[in-house]
Amino acid sequence: MFYNNFFNVYLSDATAKMRLIEPHKNCKQCQWKCDIYFTTREMGMQHELKPVQMVYKKHETICRQDAAITHAINLVSGNAKMFVNGLFDKQIILGILMPANYIGLTAIFGSPNYPYNVTALTHCHTCQVDIDIVKKMYHANHDFQQMLNQSFSKTLASIMKKLVSLNQKQIRAKVAESLIYLAQLHESDQFMLTLSRKELGELSAITGENAVRVLSEFKKEGLIRVEGKEVCLLQKEVLQKISDAG
Repeated sequence: MFYNNFFNVYLSDATAKMRLIEPHKNCKQCQWKCDIYFTTREMGMQHELKPVQMVYKKHETICRQDAAITHAINLVSGNAKMFVNGLFDKQIILGILMPANYIGLTAIFGSPNYPYNVTALTHCHTCQVDIDIVKKMYHANHDFQQMLNQSFSKTLASIMKKLVSLNQKQIRAKVAESLIYLAQLHESDQFMLTLSRKELGELSAITGENAVRVLSEFKKEGLIRVEGKEVCLLQKEVLQKISDAG
């Protein structure tokens, strides 16, 4: 299935030489077959894919805001943050990318440059396909087109909802919403926090100091358990009420 995030990766020659794993890997033999592969096979275009597998270390930039889009990327493993640059070098994290998220498909909808930055939060393994091939599939295959349109619509709705939340909610509600969001991404109320406390603040549109303070409050109130990088939501229903109350 297609997931809700569409971002981008820019590959300079120097970057590609440094992180290239397997150029033009045979998709038929790959264990991570994606929707792009299945659609090209249906259309008899699989020979045009010529995917390139690339890896990024923690904190390395996967895409840079305003640079040109060249590839559609499938995030095979690891996770990354998608963020925008604000005033005074401040950042706002709009979402976390998990395995099976596609990166770089905004070009299909008329945006030739990256609207966001994407940086690896952990070691990330990606599979990359020339964006022109994906554009060709989009215009020639109705089912593929519908799938992307629906996913893009969900992504837009999600971002609009987050913007309203960041603008109108109080600090505790913002942190509660972020914790619930992370639990949903990991499909578990107990998960490893790959974000730093500062990044949790950026995800919640507050300072890192306020994020630490609210986490401490939630811990004292018995709403969460924090042990190192591991977070467990002990009273998710209460956190949801805090988030809903704004």
